Parts: sequence; C-alpha cells; structure tokens
Amino acid sequence: MKILVINGPNLNFLGIREKSVYGTKDYDDMLKMIAEKGQKEGCSLEVFQSNHEGAIIDRIQDAYFDGTEGIVINPGAYTHYSYAIRDALASIAVKKVEIHISNIMEREDFRKISVTAPACDKQIYGKGLDGYLMAIDFILGKDGESGE
Repeated sequence: MKILVINGPNLNFLGIREKSVYGTKDYDDMLKMIAEKGQKEGCSLEVFQSNHEGAIIDRIQDAYFDGTEGIVINPGAYTHYSYAIRDALASIAVKKVEIHISNIMEREDFRKISVTAPACDKQIYGKGLDGYLMAIDFILGKDGESGE
C-alpha cells in the first residue's frame, strides 16, 4: 500500500519550536519513526512537507495520479482556514486522516476549528508523534492499535 504523509507549515521546526507543546523530538526523528513503521508494515510511506499552501494542494492533486492509497495530513495552521486544502482533500477518494501532535481541544479557541477535518475519514490529536502511527494503522485497517 502507498501512503502519503503531508506536513504543513512549521512542522519542519519540530524540536525547535514550542517544545512544551510539541516535544523535543525533531523532524528527522519523526521521519525515522515513519520510515520504520513503513518497513514494519511492508508499505510505501512518502513524507512531504511544505510551508506553502499551493505546494500542499499540488501534492494532494498529484496523489490522484501516482497511486497513493491513503493520506495522513497535518495541515498545521492551514487546518483552521484553508478551504483550498479542504477542497483538494475532498477531491481524492482515498482514506484520509488529519493529525495534530498537540491536543488542539485544550489550546486556543481558534485551534478547535478544523475546516479540513470534514474532508477526512478521521481526526487524531493530542497523541504526540504516535498520532502519525495511529493514522497509518487506520489507513491500513488496523484502527485501535497504538502503533507500538
């Protein structure tokens, strides 16, 4: 199975930004964790990160043509206002999971609103980086497993 993991703005600054919220593991740690998950599950996992809305939309649209069978997306701040990313997600008929490292329901009010989640099959938040593993499990049909 081919799964695309998309990370939006500032995710490349993991381990640098707001460590009390996002933890001390950096982006390379996350990439390694996802690669190990792909090896363990025998699936192809591609990770894409951009701070640019249009690049994220382009990658989602490319997924339509490249055989992607599932999408895990952490849209970052675009979660709260990017109807363009929402529309791109809605146009791709594969399993999709929106993920957030922090518990967005216990943060600022604006973070509780997601315009992109309705275009996804599931939303996971507050599980740290393990949320990515949980999202991959969901796409693989192993919902409920911790990913450990």
